[in-house]
Amino acid sequence: MKQSVKSVPAFDNKQQYAAIEAEVSAAVLEVLSSGRYIGGPVIDQFEQAFAKYHGVSNCIACNSGTDALYLALRALGIDKGDEVITTPFTFIATSEVVSAVGAKPVFVDIDAGTYNLNVEQVAAAITSKTKAIIPVHLFGQPVNMTALMEIANGDQIPVIEDCAQSTGAEWSEQKVGSIGHIGCFSFYPTKNLGGCGDGGAITTNDPELAARMRIIKNHGQSNQYYYSEVGVNSRLDTIQAVILNIKLRYLDDWNTKRKVIASRYSQFLSKVPGIIIPQELPGGKSVWNQYTIRILDHKREIVRKKLQDMGVNTMIYYPMPLHLQPVYQELGYKQGQLPISEQLSKEVTSLPMFPELSLEQQDQVIYAIKEAMN
Repeated sequence: MKQSVKSVPAFDNKQQYAAIEAEVSAAVLEVLSSGRYIGGPVIDQFEQAFAKYHGVSNCIACNSGTDALYLALRALGIDKGDEVITTPFTFIATSEVVSAVGAKPVFVDIDAGTYNLNVEQVAAAITSKTKAIIPVHLFGQPVNMTALMEIANGDQIPVIEDCAQSTGAEWSEQKVGSIGHIGCFSFYPTKNLGGCGDGGAITTNDPELAARMRIIKNHGQSNQYYYSEVGVNSRLDTIQAVILNIKLRYLDDWNTKRKVIASRYSQFLSKVPGIIIPQELPGGKSVWNQYTIRILDHKREIVRKKLQDMGVNTMIYYPMPLHLQPVYQELGYKQGQLPISEQLSKEVTSLPMFPELSLEQQDQVIYAIKEAMN
């Protein structure tokens, strides 16, 4: 493997678009010429296809992954004084929506190997005020849903799966988003199933929850101009739906290519001193939205600078866990209370990862890491 001076981006969706440009352009132009830009059969087609892909009876398209989580909490009636258990090692949208409905986020530490919620610690965090659990399938890696559902079902607590980074991932041969009571997805352009703008979706097998989320997302309308509750405006644009409908057909192939890249990274980086590679639990199938390593001994910034000098761009998700963020100081968490999340926030680095990453680019990343760690 030889060093190259070419720049390897952390993420690139231009090649993906180029491969399906003709198909996407024709579909978008058809929507534009139809004059139907909100709702209609294109939205219905996407919802049906997305539900079928996940093996669920209901899909509700919405404006974003954040809105998907918000609508789920609203549909479950979670309100002021309630508690929702989740991870502090995720994007703030996961806890932001809990605060938005007036409830309290309760953070549980993560597993050092998978970066996901430590399921073994969830039971101890449950109180009489716990009204939901939100596991995040972080970086495309599924949470141990068998163990989590046993805990949740034993206490009759709804589970909302945050699948923002994990469309197509599986636990025990079942798609994430179909295991808990509700699944929430994001189609932000950097996701493994990304649109050309914001977008989100919700999956569930509960028809009553589905019906309520459809009402809330459309201004609380039970019938046109008749409002049963205060809702929001959270619609998926028709143009995004038609693009996502096309991309959904390619998703399994793209996810397979991500897996091949991740396997190659793991093969060549597993024995490099000073780093720890991500783990995939038995029973889980990651879609590798990110390939995130840990750089030990407080050397992350030095190593990242060396990588950048060698043309390899990386990302950090997430530099400060949520329980220590200024916005959540009133919750009373202290430094050292969730030690694994705090440690990993200082160590994690996500390597270039997208389906079109060439062998030459992969070799450049691997070579650069080996050189940097020397």
